[in-house]
Amino acid sequence: MWYNCPYLKAQVELTDERREHIINRHPDVKPFLDLLGEVVEFPDEIRRSQRDPNTLIFYRLYRELLGGKNLAVVVKIDHRAFVLSAYLTRTRVNGEMLWAKE
Repeated sequence: MWYNCPYLKAQVELTDERREHIINRHPDVKPFLDLLGEVVEFPDEIRRSQRDPNTLIFYRLYRELLGGKNLAVVVKIDHRAFVLSAYLTRTRVNGEMLWAKE
């Protein structure tokens, strides 16, 4: 599966293996997998990972999700861009802010 990412001016891939990783490691995200593309295309905020400069975290707040949570989509960029993981969170990491919706 591919998602349009205006920030990267590229397509971001979600492989079957990464989809299974998300379902197994973050089962609370399974009902919201159809929102991953929306987060990548229309994020509220994008931050660089503190652990890896080639990893970006796209956040979008969904007030209707479990009392108001961010859906975070972790995108790794090397020779291609792909979804590494996704999770629900109330807070956002303290990584370098790259972009925020006005």
